[in-house]
Amino acid sequence: MFRLRVDEEILLRSPEKRDAKPIFALIDQSRDYLREWLPWLDSTKRLDDTVAFIRSAEEEFSRKKSLTACILYKGEIAGIISYNYFDWYNRTTSIGYWLGESFQGKGIMTRAVAALTDFAFRELKLNRVEIRAATGNKKSRAIPERLGFQREGCLRQAEWLYDHYVDLVVYGMLAEEWEEKKRERIEKEGRGRKS
Repeated sequence: MFRLRVDEEILLRSPEKRDAKPIFALIDQSRDYLREWLPWLDSTKRLDDTVAFIRSAEEEFSRKKSLTACILYKGEIAGIISYNYFDWYNRTTSIGYWLGESFQGKGIMTRAVAALTDFAFRELKLNRVEIRAATGNKKSRAIPERLGFQREGCLRQAEWLYDHYVDLVVYGMLAEEWEEKKRERIEKEGRGRKS
């Protein structure tokens, strides 16, 4: 089971069967909000769909193919974050994420993505972390930009969203860049507190 304490408010941990109801309730509460940018909402209509998602996540984790985690904010499930795949030969991964609408604007996802990026480089010894987001999804794109990921390009019509294609911006971070970017963020935060 995966468990990573981000800070005093946020914990990332593997989803368990008992999490199906709160995850499904969060999806249902945020369905219209999430549907704008996530292609799987129409295939998640019943609690059983979330149970199947958790079962699949457990299987993929046991086979070291991916890692999915619940984002707990002050003990409550706020969203999901994952390493969508592991390419162990090339030492790369891609991070995906979503947050319930009522949890937006608290810095939760930026902190969670930073922690998972750090874990990828320090603990898993990966060399590259990638994040892809639709060009129009400003909130999702703001996270890698805030964390210093480099915008590497745009994949045209790379994802089907219900009735249309969207272009995806590709962001990348290399292990050798991460520590420097982390130091820069800490220094910037320190200067912000002084002013």
